[in-house]
Amino acid sequence: MTSVNIDIVSDVMCPWCYIGKKRLEAAVKDLPENIEVDVRWRPYQLDPTLPKEGKDRKQYLSEKFGGSERAQQIYANILDAGRTESIPFDFESIAVSPNTLDAHRVIRWAASEAPGVQDRLVDILFQDFFIEGKNIGDTEVLLDAAERAGMDRAITESLLAGPADCLEVEQEIEVARKMGVTGVPCFILENKYAVMGAQSPEVLSEAISKVAEEKLSQAS
Repeated sequence: MTSVNIDIVSDVMCPWCYIGKKRLEAAVKDLPENIEVDVRWRPYQLDPTLPKEGKDRKQYLSEKFGGSERAQQIYANILDAGRTESIPFDFESIAVSPNTLDAHRVIRWAASEAPGVQDRLVDILFQDFFIEGKNIGDTEVLLDAAERAGMDRAITESLLAGPADCLEVEQEIEVARKMGVTGVPCFILENKYAVMGAQSPEVLSEAISKVAEEKLSQAS
């Protein structure tokens, strides 16, 4: 077996990151049986200027895109891409554009849990935001998501109540920007190769296979 480490630089308020997650899952299913992947989710904030409580979604869209009509035009491609990945995006249900710093803190802690917990948490947060319209900057929403993913609610609540890992998350985001990450998702393979954007499963599968082949040749 050859294992390929994949760090996914992502923001849970980014619809293309949700699409990218689904496409990576499809890519992994198509890999040869002797290749496995170890996925870690890394933080990025599309808009770190959002207040901790978030901002009214309509106001946010008006400020960012000049109004809901322009936003709908931009989201048309996202809706189409989501349908191909069986993601029923419901942008109309989103009332608040969240600050995702706390979400990234919880995702960071989930990496120390049992295998699969971090990935499950990210998937829950994507669903909560894009399908259920929940405010994923809200503490109770984050605690519910963490508990559903398999994390200890009381411990998570205690950590969220303080500044634990705020600085570390912000520093990690800054490192990503210095590395040249200007958009997400960004898939970093073996800390050497980057695949930018929500590429097709075929592109991702090919990239992973090439890196696995390189690892095998170096080991022999």
